Amino acid sequence: MGLIVREALVSDADKMLKIQLQVLAEQNYLLTTLEEFNQTVEGQKKWIEQKQVNERDVIFVAELEGEIVGWLMFQSPPRKRIFHTGTFGMMVDSNIRGQGIGTLLLTRLIDWATVNPSIEKICLGVFSTNENAIKLYQKMGFLEEGRKVREIKLDNGEYIDDILMYRFVK
Repeated sequence: MGLIVREALVSDADKMLKIQLQVLAEQNYLLTTLEEFNQTVEGQKKWIEQKQVNERDVIFVAELEGEIVGWLMFQSPPRKRIFHTGTFGMMVDSNIRGQGIGTLLLTRLIDWATVNPSIEKICLGVFSTNENAIKLYQKMGFLEEGRKVREIKLDNGEYIDDILMYRFVK
């Protein structure tokens, strides 16, 4: 498998957006609904540029034989007292999940954060129903630090907890 994980380029915007739209359409894993999402390729390009100029933010893409099959974005807040933390979100093409893409993206993030002089703690939120993602995060050393009970309400009226997880890198 010719898989590489690298930092995102502005030229990746359209392919990243395609994966995001696919994951949004599944309606299972993200807070934003497809109806609420209105990002354009130009907007995505600007967003990537903004992340590239902040040394505490990064976007990684997983590329399989020239095609982007997943991506991960990490951002750190600007406030001084939480400057040492950051959160990430990850999306993998549904046709290729379960083949180690998420593990490779997370490994790259952890390696990057470990040598980044500002970042000490990586955080995330995950739907309590996303069992595969939770298992992956646990395998990668993330621990649950809290739970927002009934935080997410689906269109059918079902509630889902938002599980907060973390991992220290220093």
